[in-house]
Amino acid sequence: MSSTAYSRPSKLPGGPGERRLPPRLMRSFTGKIEPKKLGLGLLAGGCLALLTYVSLAKLFAIYSPVFASTANASGLLQNAPPGSSSAPQKEAVPPLEDTTFAGRKNDDPADPVDFPEEGPAVAVTEEPGLPEGLVSKKEKDAPLPSEPNPSEKDQDKSIGDAKMACDENGVDEGFPYARPAVCELSGDIRVSPKQKTMYLVNPSGAAAGFDEKGEKKVRPYARNDDFLLPAVVEVTVKSLPSAEAAPQCTKRHRVPAVVFSVAGYTDNFFHDNTDVMIPLFLTAGHLKGEVQLLITNYKPWWVQKYTPLLSKLSNYPVINFDEDAGVHCFTQGFLGMYRDRDLILSPHPTRNPRNVTMLDYNRFVRSAYGLRREQPAVLGEEPGMRPQMLIISRSGTRKLLNLDEVAAAAMALGFNVTVAEAGADVPAFAALVNSADVLLAVHGAGLTNQIFLPTNAVVLQIVPWGNMNWQATNFYGQPARDMQLRYLEYFVDEEETSLKDKYPRDHVVFKDPKALHTQGWQVLAETIMKQDVKVNLTRFQPFLLQTIDKLQE
Repeated sequence: MSSTAYSRPSKLPGGPGERRLPPRLMRSFTGKIEPKKLGLGLLAGGCLALLTYVSLAKLFAIYSPVFASTANASGLLQNAPPGSSSAPQKEAVPPLEDTTFAGRKNDDPADPVDFPEEGPAVAVTEEPGLPEGLVSKKEKDAPLPSEPNPSEKDQDKSIGDAKMACDENGVDEGFPYARPAVCELSGDIRVSPKQKTMYLVNPSGAAAGFDEKGEKKVRPYARNDDFLLPAVVEVTVKSLPSAEAAPQCTKRHRVPAVVFSVAGYTDNFFHDNTDVMIPLFLTAGHLKGEVQLLITNYKPWWVQKYTPLLSKLSNYPVINFDEDAGVHCFTQGFLGMYRDRDLILSPHPTRNPRNVTMLDYNRFVRSAYGLRREQPAVLGEEPGMRPQMLIISRSGTRKLLNLDEVAAAAMALGFNVTVAEAGADVPAFAALVNSADVLLAVHGAGLTNQIFLPTNAVVLQIVPWGNMNWQATNFYGQPARDMQLRYLEYFVDEEETSLKDKYPRDHVVFKDPKALHTQGWQVLAETIMKQDVKVNLTRFQPFLLQTIDKLQE
């Protein structure tokens, strides 16, 4: 039976009794062809038209740049086939890696820091029966129909000119510790941790700062100490004339790199901040997490200890510069870190052009550790409320010998007093410090914990005997003021120090302690820094009263 699906006339106006003749051309055409053959011909023609439409639609769906641009980006990158074999490839395509980690700020499983050297993205058609997200082997093995991967030459053009600028003017009047060199690079940068080298593709030779061998060597620890620096891994920047002379990239990064060391005095809380975290904040804080950290002299326990701060500074897992065997490629990078004074940040055209302050750092660490308390208690605001005082104790040198008496005196004035020694659990101790309204401690690394205090809290430093004015002010007094903390200091006299039981009163430690400071740190560490203190409560009580006054300001 012949089909009339394509020859059935439409219902026309004029009613059922009206007869309309087909056009003359149609009449002459149909008059010569049998109805059965006409129906078969029309059916075959319709099928041919449908097949043509489907083929064109599939072709458009696969190759259309509009479709590709609206597809899920991470899916395209993971499923895209390799570049066309018709064009030479300078480098192998590095695979994508799953770098999901707890510090990420969003739920995107694809880490935007790493991307392969891919050609134009293409849509991939899923094969029926495959799990969602998987594609058939046929689709995976299909060649790219569009342009091949860009060549090294084209990539160099997109990267920009090679540049290297090094800040080596580390001397600062009034600051006895010279700062180390810091180099900022841009262009085609290839970092090979295995070779302890950063390669800078520099075809024009315009990038300055290299020696006659085309090299620049830096030990990227943020304290220029002759005693320490030999133990810091030395990293070499090499200028290369072409991309072909450079090692091939195994991983490309869209964000800048910072290569730095955690050698030296780290594992002392003061130096963890002054030599690493504050310089890192000064160097990369403005990047809002979009930076890749590469750590030399890698210490797993140290990285674990400061994971909250490192994760706040970088959205990506740190790279162990001592063990990584890949070649990481960047368009911008820092070798070493900028630093100011120890816990003091001042405006400076090169090392602090954004005028970052210690108050900014205080807010940064509070945010990193989830410390929600921003202001101390207001006395008198709540009936019966007692301000919180934290006394940081010391088990080594510079102990407060009559700590219990000092705590009792503070409680008699209305304080709730907690006594604790800072330990390895930084988050827990940070929360304890943030709960305090007043922090009291003898001069030492424990006072560095003032970075966790709420703004306008009070710091009371007990300054040991021995002309310690400069250290008291520059290490803790000025930083406290810069963080908008209310600062007090109590200077121990010669009757309150344990040095009186060790040295006669005509000893230089009493007659001219300033002379000991001129003989270097080692002499100072063996004398003045080894004392304990026992404060005179009659002299000390007015300072406790002043802390109450400060809370009422």
